[in-house]
Amino acid sequence: MHNFLPFAYFQNQFLPFNEAKISIATHALHYGTGAFGGLRAIPDPQKPEQILLFRLDRHCQRLSSSAKLLQYDLPADKIEKIIVDFVQKNQIDKSCYIRPFVYNSGLGISPRLHKIEKDFFVYGLELGDYLSPEGVSCRISSWYRQEDRSLPLRGKISGAYITSSLAKTEAVESGFDEAILLNTQGKISEASGMNVFIVRGGKLITPGFNQDILEGITRDSIITIAKDLGIETIERPVDRTELLIADEVFLSGTAAKISPVKKLESYELPKTRPITNQLQEKLVAITENREPEYKDWVYAIPKEG
Repeated sequence: MHNFLPFAYFQNQFLPFNEAKISIATHALHYGTGAFGGLRAIPDPQKPEQILLFRLDRHCQRLSSSAKLLQYDLPADKIEKIIVDFVQKNQIDKSCYIRPFVYNSGLGISPRLHKIEKDFFVYGLELGDYLSPEGVSCRISSWYRQEDRSLPLRGKISGAYITSSLAKTEAVESGFDEAILLNTQGKISEASGMNVFIVRGGKLITPGFNQDILEGITRDSIITIAKDLGIETIERPVDRTELLIADEVFLSGTAAKISPVKKLESYELPKTRPITNQLQEKLVAITENREPEYKDWVYAIPKEG
């Protein structure tokens, strides 16, 4: 049961969430011609009168880029203003997840991006931990991550998430929490909605963009934080067997934050995770606006505009 925020932004206006409706003939519903973002909003632990958004500018830039892939010109600054207004309108007082979505809103039956109406909406829901902070179990999915030559993976295109859905359900129904997908070259790509990191010999390693991954904003943040902490960070192809012998494995994403992997298929992974824990603590401190050197990553919104 989800607790949705009371107001949505829909068809250029704010209205009650339950009144934001689309037609059953909507193009994006049939063909996956949409793209979405996702960001967390949390009450400021130090100043309860304001709400904090993590890397709002990057989230808006990425969604604007995703919209371009759908031939939709939606400037990042317009998205940002609407999200700020959305947060103030809903008077958020709990940790929430905000979902902005761009899509083909026309009612045609031809699969296309040209000469069809586009639109943009925003809604949100209360969200605590998406995955257990104590650690999750994963399996290698039988489904493969798509290739950029067949689907624009630089954007969060909604149609691409059928593979994520298949992989997630396969994992859960076979007794695991999460799935890790290989790419078509047999290398580690990503989880169902998260990037993958491993630690070996004190070095942080993660698949690069050439491994058909999403350009994760939390991923980018972790790489920057790790380098600032003096942790050697390498972006390169990762083999399946490397996960089995890694010192630490974790997943990252806006919803998942940093989620340790405690088990991979039948292999138990180390319970001691010094680098994962260090990165977790630092990321939480940054999102709560307790790290002055990362202040430009946090956007503070007064509860009343």
